[in-house]
Amino acid sequence: MESLYDPKGNQNIIDRIDSLTPIKLSLWGKMTVSQMLEHCQQPIKVCFGTLHIQPHWKSYFLKNSYKKVLHSKQPFRRDLSTIKEYNITHEPHFETAKQQLKELVATFAKEGHGCIKQHRHPLMGNLTHHEWDLLQWKHLDHHLKQFGV
Repeated sequence: MESLYDPKGNQNIIDRIDSLTPIKLSLWGKMTVSQMLEHCQQPIKVCFGTLHIQPHWKSYFLKNSYKKVLHSKQPFRRDLSTIKEYNITHEPHFETAKQQLKELVATFAKEGHGCIKQHRHPLMGNLTHHEWDLLQWKHLDHHLKQFGV
């Protein structure tokens, strides 16, 4: 598994983001490519401490199950649900959303572990720096594959 802290792994994700176009269609799901780009920013903003979401009630019962999925070598399933704060219902401007996501991703390689300001995930409870990295990489990989890149 690649790492967003590693400059090479980070650049690989950014290159995949760069290959997206505004007319790229998803292979599954309902999001447009612009909505996906903004959706992928939300969990990064949580770990950077710029988006504050209260712990979800499911976290008290299911955090160990969620962490098991996180640590699995398997990619995320296509039918995983998301928390409502990550749902993007408007149509973001493609280039703006793309640039903002690339900047957020680049921060991992630039700042390393120092970019993580929030250790509590709304569904998984407290995460280590490694777990935040793993979660972000798997989440980005999942959605980039959703759009064929």
